[in-house]
Amino acid sequence: MCIYQNKIHMKYLLVALAFIACNSDNNKLQELQKKVDQYEAAQKLTEVHLARFDSLDFQFYSHQLWDSLSLSHADHIKAFYPDGSTTIGLNPAHIDMLKPQFEFAPDTKVTAHPVRFGTGEWTCGIGTVEGTFSQPMDIGGGKTIPPTGRKFKFSMVTIGRWEKGKMIEEYLFYDNLAIMKQIGLAK
Repeated sequence: MCIYQNKIHMKYLLVALAFIACNSDNNKLQELQKKVDQYEAAQKLTEVHLARFDSLDFQFYSHQLWDSLSLSHADHIKAFYPDGSTTIGLNPAHIDMLKPQFEFAPDTKVTAHPVRFGTGEWTCGIGTVEGTFSQPMDIGGGKTIPPTGRKFKFSMVTIGRWEKGKMIEEYLFYDNLAIMKQIGLAK
């Protein structure tokens, strides 16, 4: 009977070990599923931010819908520009920095986002900007530069930091000299 009892105990022991192993694997699976769920939620949030970035460039900026920028930008946004200047606040500070482009090139528009990605609270996109120097360019002091009628096309990189669905920091990068060369104001 001892051998028989040992076999029964061994069976119970094996069942218990199998249960413990399965339970341990189940915990690992739950941990893994939690990480997958967190990753998927972060990816969905990034896609929301990138969709807002698309709307910002293709609709609001290209069509000068300045009041609509508040849908994608926080009121207290901090914006950094290629010339090293910085503004804090959407209206009028940031918007006032965007408007001059349209004064000398009213047909300015973002035509493509060939690269766009993000992670966590950050997004990055390359935009293709096109337009024509068709109106006088105000250079201050009551002076203007007459239009050359020349077209321009340049790449602009926008890096954004998002909070609660709105951009709170925006870093803009583009080559001002390349634009000036294209419109005939530099060599």
